[in-house]
Amino acid sequence: MQDLKFYLITDTHFFKNSLGARGDKYDEFMRFEQKCFAETESINRSVFDWLKQADEADILLIAGDLSFNGEKESHLGFIKLLKELKEGGKKIFVVTADHDFKDDPFAFDETGRLKPEGTKREELFDLYYDYGFGDAIAVDKKHLSYVAQLGEGVRLLALNNDYDGREFDEEQLEWIEEQAEKAREDNQIMFAMNHYPLLPGQPLFSVVSSAVQKHSGEVTTMLADAGVHLVFTGHMHNQSINLKVTPSGNKFYDVCTGAIIADPAIIRHITIKEDNTVDIKSIPTPDFEWDTNGRDCKKYLSDMFDNMIVNMLSDMKDNPQRVMAKFGMKEKKALVLGIKLVGKLLDKLTIGGVCRLMFIGCGDKELKKTKLKDYAVELVRMVFEGNQYFKEGTPKGDVFLKFLKRINFVLKKINIKTIDGDRADLFDILKNTAGNYDIDDYNATLSLI
Repeated sequence: MQDLKFYLITDTHFFKNSLGARGDKYDEFMRFEQKCFAETESINRSVFDWLKQADEADILLIAGDLSFNGEKESHLGFIKLLKELKEGGKKIFVVTADHDFKDDPFAFDETGRLKPEGTKREELFDLYYDYGFGDAIAVDKKHLSYVAQLGEGVRLLALNNDYDGREFDEEQLEWIEEQAEKAREDNQIMFAMNHYPLLPGQPLFSVVSSAVQKHSGEVTTMLADAGVHLVFTGHMHNQSINLKVTPSGNKFYDVCTGAIIADPAIIRHITIKEDNTVDIKSIPTPDFEWDTNGRDCKKYLSDMFDNMIVNMLSDMKDNPQRVMAKFGMKEKKALVLGIKLVGKLLDKLTIGGVCRLMFIGCGDKELKKTKLKDYAVELVRMVFEGNQYFKEGTPKGDVFLKFLKRINFVLKKINIKTIDGDRADLFDILKNTAGNYDIDDYNATLSLI
């Protein structure tokens, strides 16, 4: 076989701006949003214009959540971009996900919240027939999944599991095993694309059920042992590459890519080689036409992420009821007062102040002056950006680890289960979420066997 090269993006969340993304209710909604809304049409246009000129590969994969919330006009607008790219010579393979057929699509204008026409799940096969299904060598229409021959010796297993509760049912699992066996018999390298991560993108996500595919432990073992050692995912808008080794000794990699309309906004360039190695490179999403106050795309989106956390911390102090409403918490006077108190502390404390309260050394003089809320915002953002640098041996990482060690007696008493049903080691989870001690999340060479 020859090297197979392709581009991959995910979570395009295309929204047709003319549907409405403005007004007071829109501004209120965006206070706690990580991803763009009004800007998504412009960002997608800039990405597709870039892809038209990109000549290192003629294949594009898109790993789900194509529209913002399933608006019919958004799908039609996005398909127009796909058609233009295909007419320019690119071969395109997509999977859909739950944001592509929401029951309650919405938009905003000066009058408030609007309800545009939505899309039913059963419409997605025909809408996206020309972008995967039509070129497939095997189709599971019920589950909106298919197999495509991408090149000599390489097959794509494109999976969708939104049919019934975001999990693979027995019928689909049998189909997957059958396709993996056919690929092995035909001496093909097969890799998968699935919107939902099959391995937790960050250790902390291992205790968040919605962050990982249901029954992922059994599914990843089945795939790896059947010869499928690699999956490309999205959903969590984070950048990560993670490895699992099954009890039989087979490797399974989950390459999760950040949404193009939210920080860190990445395009992947992938090369699959005959020797079962995979080269992965990350390309920043290009700048787009919008009033960004002179900021490039990266700065604009990272500022937006930071504002989401800052707004939440500010509201804890000034408007705790809004924070509680966001998370569906019942309003209780004691809880309101508690959240407000925590908000005030976060607003006033510095890292030096926290170190004094916890009786731990801080070391770095400049770090001592850093506001706790600024430190927290950066820490949270790094969880999604990947290659987290709050690691042991750095001033920020050492302070975090000292704090964890100080409260470890409390962490040990908290009985939280991971998605696999094991008791979570919170110290280890938090340490490895704050700092990346494993594979580079942006550029890496993976050995599949």
